[in-house]
Amino acid sequence: MKYIVLIFIIFLTTCIDDDREIICTEQFVYGLNITVKNADTNAIITEGITVTARDGNYEEVLVNMEGIDNFFGAGERAGNYIIEITSNDYQTYISDVISVSADECHVIPVAIEVLLQIN
Repeated sequence: MKYIVLIFIIFLTTCIDDDREIICTEQFVYGLNITVKNADTNAIITEGITVTARDGNYEEVLVNMEGIDNFFGAGERAGNYIIEITSNDYQTYISDVISVSADECHVIPVAIEVLLQIN
């Protein structure tokens, strides 16, 4: 219990200074968090899946780290994204516009779950 109180105190002292100004953390925040599932089985799929985010001329292939079930991207980048998910085994998915906004310090993450149909 005392560790929780200590963490809370540290959090308060690192986020607001004596003048009540906002102090941002050095944490790197991804704006997009995409979970891709098989529409028939509801199983999470990552193998052979490519997730691309586009905002105007900006384009980024989202990353999937080993052992993680999601694709991440738009690191600290607010914008209006269209997500395209492609695979040899599944039908291509193209999203509506997904808006990622930001506060004074970081982007506000948007989590999306997409169900793909088998070819």
